[in-house]
Amino acid sequence: MTPISTARSAAQTPTSRLRPVRQAALLMAGLAVLSSCTTLRYSADTRVQDTRSFKAVTPTLSATAGASLYQGTYAGIQGPASYVIEVPDQWNGTLIMYTHGYAGTGEELRVQTPALRGYWLSQGYAWAASSYSANYYDVRAGVEDTNALALAFSRLSSKAAPSKYLIVGFSMGGHIAAAAVEKETRDSARNKVAYAAAMPMCGVLDEEYEFQWLGDYTQGAARLAGLAGTTYPQADFQKQLPAIKAALFTDTAGPLWQVNDGQGAKLRALAKSLTGGERPVFDLGFSVGGLQTAVLGTGGADGTLTGILARNLYSNQGLNYRWTTDPTASADEMAFNAAVVQVSADPGANAPRYDGVRWLPRVNGEISVPVLTLHTLGDFYVPFKHEQLYNRAVAAGGKSGLLVQRAIRAPGHCDFAGAELVEGFNDLVKWEAGGQKPAGDDVTTPSVVADPNYGCKYTREARPGVAACPEVAPAPTN
Repeated sequence: MTPISTARSAAQTPTSRLRPVRQAALLMAGLAVLSSCTTLRYSADTRVQDTRSFKAVTPTLSATAGASLYQGTYAGIQGPASYVIEVPDQWNGTLIMYTHGYAGTGEELRVQTPALRGYWLSQGYAWAASSYSANYYDVRAGVEDTNALALAFSRLSSKAAPSKYLIVGFSMGGHIAAAAVEKETRDSARNKVAYAAAMPMCGVLDEEYEFQWLGDYTQGAARLAGLAGTTYPQADFQKQLPAIKAALFTDTAGPLWQVNDGQGAKLRALAKSLTGGERPVFDLGFSVGGLQTAVLGTGGADGTLTGILARNLYSNQGLNYRWTTDPTASADEMAFNAAVVQVSADPGANAPRYDGVRWLPRVNGEISVPVLTLHTLGDFYVPFKHEQLYNRAVAAGGKSGLLVQRAIRAPGHCDFAGAELVEGFNDLVKWEAGGQKPAGDDVTTPSVVADPNYGCKYTREARPGVAACPEVAPAPTN
């Protein structure tokens, strides 16, 4: 099967991943010039996020037996944040910083406890987590506040300084964990932490692609339904959404939505091409109603990430929307591409800042410590293509030896079994401590990813509706 091309060329992408070294050099040169001035001036842009108020809720967790618990509030980059620190009596000196996922748009800021809390403590690891000082998709607050908490560990717990820091996160927290070990973050963060390794799971590993994907899918759905707007953003998208769903799906009442055989089937094929190509579990993930609702709920957005940025980040320049696999686009596809609203990102929408990391921290693939990722194949919200883009970015920087990626056969977002998490974590820490680099999956070869048994190697629990993996015969004994 001919791979479907949906990639934007480097020349057409507003902030190309091939230019981070040059961008960093220009930033350093600019800083050198600015250092000769009497006043350091930051960007003139203002954003809605900085007008919002939040309330840090003091946690009320109970300590695990054999461990000491510390919880309260501390100063974050946007205001007060909540924290939890837990240290086992037999601490091995390593502190794991846990970064939670998207917590919505509410006022209250709450710490989320990690799934591996009990396991980490049983193995001698201390852990700490921040609520961050802001909700919404504020990865800047996540990075800076997590690092600030790591640096405040001894002051808040009266324990000795950690001998080693690790960072582990899910979803938006995966974005935070990946960004935390980037060279750009290490150079620009207000609060600098030298992490020894990172484990981003179901993470946003290409910050531009995630919001391009959401914009591309919702634009595609509206146009295939015959209800597309003529300008971007489509202001009436949410008003039109019931009619859009009716035109594309035969059933949206249950947990699994069903597309019709016409425009809906085209939408499913388009989504597959936009999210990583042919692979197991995609169809099931596409049908998960909760994920469809989340993705379609972003339709009509203005590209500022709900006020995280001051300008539009979204662009579909250079994108060829395809739902067939023939080398040449069909007449329907050519008409679709001719009619779709063309959007360009605003220059400097996510420019570097002089007062810490960017408003939307970059994941450039410039890593210097071991990174192990997990991603489900059916994830429709943060698609598997993130792994493919991250793999290429890391390879472009000559750091493939520091990256291990594993595919999990599950349809949901962050739908991991405990055994998969424990295995991945154990392999990462053994590797970081000087052991052999663990094995992973090839995430970029189309024929490999399309194999019906892809993802079986590290999937440790069968999911309903997902084809079972073939049993591996035991090794012969003498």
